[in-house]
Parts: sequence; C-alpha cells; structure tokens
Amino acid sequence: MISLLQRAEIRRLFYAEHWPVGTIADALGVHHETVSRALNRARGIHPGLQIRPSELDPYKAFIATTLEQYPRLRATRVHAMLRERGYPGSAVRSAATSGPSAPRRAPRRSSGSTPWSASKAKWTGGTSAPSRLVPRAAVLSCFVLVLSWSRAVYARFALDQTLESFLRGHVEAFAALGGIPASCSMTT
Repeated sequence: MISLLQRAEIRRLFYAEHWPVGTIADALGVHHETVSRALNRARGIHPGLQIRPSELDPYKAFIATTLEQYPRLRATRVHAMLRERGYPGSAVRSAATSGPSAPRRAPRRSSGSTPWSASKAKWTGGTSAPSRLVPRAAVLSCFVLVLSWSRAVYARFALDQTLESFLRGHVEAFAALGGIPASCSMTT
C-alpha cells in the first residue's frame, strides 16, 4: 500500500513530467504494477470490477408504476406483491424508497394555537448506566420538555425521578427556552 503523497508524486511524474511507468517505478522504488494501479485509480478505472445485474432489475418497472399510482405504499407491501410475481430475493426497500415519494405534510400543531400556549413534559430512560462520575451503576433518567407550538426541546439528565428533579427540570427548561408556557401537561 502506498501513501497519498506517493500516489500524488506518481501522478505528478506521469502527467506533468511525462515519465513512463517503468521509470517512475525505478525512481520511487515500487513495482510497476503499483504505479499502474495508482494511475488507474486516479482515472477512476478499477480493473476487475464488474457491475452485476440485480435480481430486482426485472421488477423495477413494476415497482415504479406501482409507486406512481400508490405513493404511500410501504416497502413491505411492495415486497409481498413482488413475491406473488415470483421475486426470489428479500431486498426491496432501496428500490421501493427510491421511487416517487408522497408529498410530506407539515406536522400538526397540538392543542395550543399561539406560541407559548402549551408544553408537554415527561421522564424517559430509567436504565442502569455505569458512569465515571458515579462509581456504582446508577439509574439514569432524562427529563424532556417540548413546546407544543415550535417543537423546541429541552432535555436534562438526572439520577432520580423525584418531584424535586422534575421541578428543577421545568425551571431550567424555562430559563433555557426563554419563557414560560401558559400550560404544561405531563405525558407518559
């Protein structure tokens, strides 16, 4: 394996100085095939690389027309339809997702109709995680607060799920987000 500097020197000597491959190999102390490979790689030529036809090739037209008619169809359903038509393989997701996609809808705003009207808070996690700060395996929980209007998120990790940690999470979230919503509900 040659370094990037050697590869650059090979290209410079070949293209700028017009040295033959054998002369470059002798000057740099490498094999002439190494020089040829470095030059072919620079040209984008990879000898021996063949593009094999895929098992999915005969079915790509069917996938395209099906997804054109039904753009929200899932890859699992497309796979089932292909199996009915004799497709022996299992990989369909890349072909099914490369077709025309359904227009994406904007996420719906929940409950509040104005900024700072509502937020939702919850605890997540609660798994045992060894830490360098805590010598024993500690239960690590995450307090998450999401503003309903902007979907701004604040997250804070805690070693317990006490009321004090819950209220501290709210206070720090309001300070970090720069305001207090009119209402805040707890989700599970």
